[in-house]
Amino acid sequence: MEGAEDMTEDNASTAHRARSAPDAIAEALIGEIRSGGLAAGTPLPPERELCERFDASRPTVREALALMQMRGFLDAGGGRRPRTTRPSLQTILLAAADHIRDLMGDAEGGAHLEQMRQFIETGAAREAAMRRDRLQLARLQDALDRNEAAIGTARFAETDIAFHRALVSIVGNPVILTLHDMFVSAMLAQRPPVDDPARYDAIAHDEHRAIYEAVLGGDVIAATDVMDRHLARSYRARLKAPKSGLAPADNRSQGGIRQ
Repeated sequence: MEGAEDMTEDNASTAHRARSAPDAIAEALIGEIRSGGLAAGTPLPPERELCERFDASRPTVREALALMQMRGFLDAGGGRRPRTTRPSLQTILLAAADHIRDLMGDAEGGAHLEQMRQFIETGAAREAAMRRDRLQLARLQDALDRNEAAIGTARFAETDIAFHRALVSIVGNPVILTLHDMFVSAMLAQRPPVDDPARYDAIAHDEHRAIYEAVLGGDVIAATDVMDRHLARSYRARLKAPKSGLAPADNRSQGGIRQ
């Protein structure tokens, strides 16, 4: 019995080592990048050399390289030998972007993303009302004017996104702005069509103007409240939008429900 137990433990240990081998290789190479042993932009040795160095198979080495790339320590694009790199905010978020975008087609996942947007933009409106400066206000007003000029046209969705981005950029947080660019903008661009685009555009623009005026006046409560109601109204309108069938051609060209 003891021999059987020992054999089972040995097998489990071997399996554990096999499962952890890609992680161990990735950690070893990442450690060299962090210490400066492998400078950023340095090509990694060929797979054959890595296999010999770590006494590992090619699939194991490739899995390790994939882990490094996912963590932002490897640039494997361009059809050239993988090169070391240092992770940045942008690369980390981009690595997760495709997985999060997959949630947009799922009702529950989409609702979670809407909630994330609610936090980002109501918080941005509050912060903008507290910390805006003249240059930021000028940019926000310019985005608002462009939004008004595009009412009833196919350009409205684009100017809608630009207004929200101008507001979020006032916060000055690159994490928040990157999240907005990667997910919120994509969500806005995928709005379903509506039966009267010009009317929805006018409603959205009026709400944008109310947000701008609250930020301009430094009214934190009003800016937060108007943004919250703006997003809630928009979300309700999307839930009421047709789920199937083709909209009239003139509506399909308008870029979907407005924000």
